Amino acid sequence: MDGTAGAAGGSSGRPARPVTIHDVARAAGVSTSTVSRVLDERLPPSRSAAAQRVREAATTLGYTRDVYAASLRRQGTNTIGVLVPRLSDTVMAILYEELATACEQRSRFAVVATTQEDRAAERAAAESLLRRRVDGLVMTTARSDDDFPAELRARGVPHVLALRTDGVSASSVGDDELGGYLATRHLLDLGHRRVALVAGPDYASSARNRRAGYHRAMAEQGVDAGPELVRESGFSIDAGEDTGHALLTHAPRPTAIFAVNDNTAIGVMAAAHRLNLRVPEDLSVVGYNDIPLVSRLPVPLTSVKVPFHLIAAEALNLLLAPPRAGEQAVHVCTPTLIPRASTTRPAAGT
Repeated sequence: MDGTAGAAGGSSGRPARPVTIHDVARAAGVSTSTVSRVLDERLPPSRSAAAQRVREAATTLGYTRDVYAASLRRQGTNTIGVLVPRLSDTVMAILYEELATACEQRSRFAVVATTQEDRAAERAAAESLLRRRVDGLVMTTARSDDDFPAELRARGVPHVLALRTDGVSASSVGDDELGGYLATRHLLDLGHRRVALVAGPDYASSARNRRAGYHRAMAEQGVDAGPELVRESGFSIDAGEDTGHALLTHAPRPTAIFAVNDNTAIGVMAAAHRLNLRVPEDLSVVGYNDIPLVSRLPVPLTSVKVPFHLIAAEALNLLLAPPRAGEQAVHVCTPTLIPRASTTRPAAGT
């Protein structure tokens, strides 16, 4: 531990030098290691006479602990680096805010960098954060077509994956397979049989697992999920609108669509509006993540609610206390289906 602040100078007119731990030790008549232990707020407070003298000397001299210098001596800065594709994506913004809150509760600070889903930009952002001596990385950017997490493991860089996983690095994710199943089963239970999927990008484990849940629900009910009903897409509103338009202009038209996230679901609803189709009378739509906007749409969107606060808290736990050999490295949080006005039974005769 080291310290700054206060004034240890005289009246010579020269700038007062910062009060140090050595000044406190001399004034209290103890060793510097004793001062360090007494003033370390991470340790239980001592009630000894020596500890009392240390606190009185620190107060009298105006000593304050230099948290930054102390953290550097511990080879850390109590700062966590967070990598997200973009903060304009509401899901990523929500997760970052939850991570920042979890860090604050653990006397840490979260700093974010965006990658725009670009692999070179991801590496550059990670290296920039590491040069700033963050204590570890929380990454929402894992891709099946990129081995960056493997590179970090080989280098021994502390990191955790969030929302997406490569199945090897410690990860905190939602149960996307279950979420995809719940969304699709909801539509099937309403009586829909031509249920299409706006599937998202195949490089993201979240999208792949939601697709797997869709196929499980369809197979359980003996409903055909032909390739014309499943379309890969991006995660954006534009991607949802383009993919939704392609699905809704293909005969026979689906009566229901499960979209891989809320953005793509909003895009699907926009495509339906362009085609003069009513939601939910002509088309039922389910989204995923349950971002705050969707409950306030003109037609509130049925969505799968993801517990972002739990995912963020567990990601930080995994980063600060990495799993030991044999322990579960992937923590999975359970989603919940939230039915709203965008889904109903199919019209008679469809």
